[in-house]
Amino acid sequence: MTSNDHMRAANPNIVVSQERLLGTAKRWRRHGEPNVATNENSEHRGVFGPGSLAWDVLLHPAVIVFQSPAQFILQLTYKPVVAGVRDWDPISKKAHRGELTLFDVFDRGQRNSGIHAPMWLGDKDTATRVAQHLIRIHEKVEGDVIDVGAPEIGGYQANSPRESMWAALTEMHSMLWVYERLGFHGLALPRRLPDNLRDRYIAEVSEYCRLFPHDENELPKSMADLKQLYKKYDDLFGVTKTLATIPATGQNFHQLWKDSIEKNYHPSQRKVKLQLFFQEGLFKLLAMAAVSAKARKNSGLSPKKEKAVLAARVFLLPVVWLLQQRPIESYFLRMMWGPDAVEMVAAARKLHAEAKRA
Repeated sequence: MTSNDHMRAANPNIVVSQERLLGTAKRWRRHGEPNVATNENSEHRGVFGPGSLAWDVLLHPAVIVFQSPAQFILQLTYKPVVAGVRDWDPISKKAHRGELTLFDVFDRGQRNSGIHAPMWLGDKDTATRVAQHLIRIHEKVEGDVIDVGAPEIGGYQANSPRESMWAALTEMHSMLWVYERLGFHGLALPRRLPDNLRDRYIAEVSEYCRLFPHDENELPKSMADLKQLYKKYDDLFGVTKTLATIPATGQNFHQLWKDSIEKNYHPSQRKVKLQLFFQEGLFKLLAMAAVSAKARKNSGLSPKKEKAVLAARVFLLPVVWLLQQRPIESYFLRMMWGPDAVEMVAAARKLHAEAKRA
């Protein structure tokens, strides 16, 4: 037997077929088949619904392609999210056991958009069911230390109003940036929404926040409110050298991941590498150019690298446009959002167009 055969026998999960890479609805679906929102009545409308500004943003092809990389950029500058992943995420636990594979990392990112889509596009019952599921799985995600190098900022609790609010806001704000800075309109270049529509978008986003534990007094009603929230919680954003240190063991969780992935590599994972080239390479580069300058700084990007990223966005604009065209967008919609989301997006786009015409 070759070394690869021994590895496969010891850990069959290291082998990645094309079918496993693509996945079935089960990978994304939680608590039943989702139903798309309509304007029939308040129960069917959901959090947003046809005709909403949020659906203008969510259903744009650029958001379909770049949503996940952009969200991760912003969300992983929020220190409590990093701490929760470091201490509790299943892929971190796999890394501790030496079982983490490259596919596990891809699968974690792959499920991101598709699991959230029922809340963004579903009716009230669908959105509530999925939100309650996420609340339940985050019940244990809490800790006394966010950053061992800055104990003064305290601990974290995933289901606290603060953490729940920022999880939702970072998702939705990153999508607005993608829409405004990467979203073509036919052949017309991406453009910023007028201030009144940006305020309306943030007001709609607060409806999404209400699916989770929240402090009603903190939910933003305008872009100005959101900017004030960023200022209030500024000390909880950014990256530090000690944020990756696991408080209980002193180990660096990034190194744990790397060691486990290298140990469990198998030639069949090359197809995973190809997907990560897009998600963690090209798409992340373009998404980095779409987020704010403050988000880029908080993610650890140096001024020199920031200039290179912004220049790459201008140079690659034809590629940005091409990625939003139907065959390519459809490929990444199915690969990263899953089959339920494919159907939901198609139905939502039809309903949204009808509502806007009306």
